[in-house]
Amino acid sequence: MDQKSFDKYAEKYDAWFMENEHVLYSEVRLVAHFLKNAGRILSVGCGSGLFEMILEKEFGITIKEGIEPSVDMSEIATKRGLSVKISTAEDAECGVEVYDTILYNGCPGYISDLEKALTNSYKALRKGGKVILIDIPKESSYGLLYNLAKSVGRWDHPLLKDVFPRNPYPIELVEKANWRTTAEKITSMQNVGFTDFEYAQTLTKHPIYSNNMVEEPVSGYDCGDYVAICGYKK
Repeated sequence: MDQKSFDKYAEKYDAWFMENEHVLYSEVRLVAHFLKNAGRILSVGCGSGLFEMILEKEFGITIKEGIEPSVDMSEIATKRGLSVKISTAEDAECGVEVYDTILYNGCPGYISDLEKALTNSYKALRKGGKVILIDIPKESSYGLLYNLAKSVGRWDHPLLKDVFPRNPYPIELVEKANWRTTAEKITSMQNVGFTDFEYAQTLTKHPIYSNNMVEEPVSGYDCGDYVAICGYKK
């Protein structure tokens, strides 16, 4: 992915979440699910720092370090209190055994070489540390809907009439993504050496209705449009 993909759309990204507040808070609750007693956390692809800001203010979860390739996004995240290294996940130098938790929230679909990024994370984690991948699965309702929109290049296509949310994700960002299936992400994590997987999911309603209410995360990955995979370094 072009690391500048989000540079022109930083404000549009935040605005979309503000227009879809129930979706935002369903996703925030899923992120928080695996961050209890998480120790020192690195947020890969931290974007504008929106999630990190909410996690600290409303859940008492502190994330102060991030990696973000978009200069525009990182500037907003910095203003929100994060120390951001401007880099892709593949090229970032994260140190050796310095973190307890490394979070990939909503960014795996924008990372070209996920195994390379995960290899960096594995080195940067202390023994017993965990990596958390959270994203839209390719096989989910959102994944199928987004890939259809990507293939036709717009939301106002006859094939999409009456089947997408009132405030859909910006098509410019949909076109930049390459969503993977849950199975693909698990395989990449296994190839790097992560084990003892745990799963949680949210956005279990059809995308048309996912902003109607805030959902609590549930275990598994069989019905959610936003899925968290947590793996550990032994």
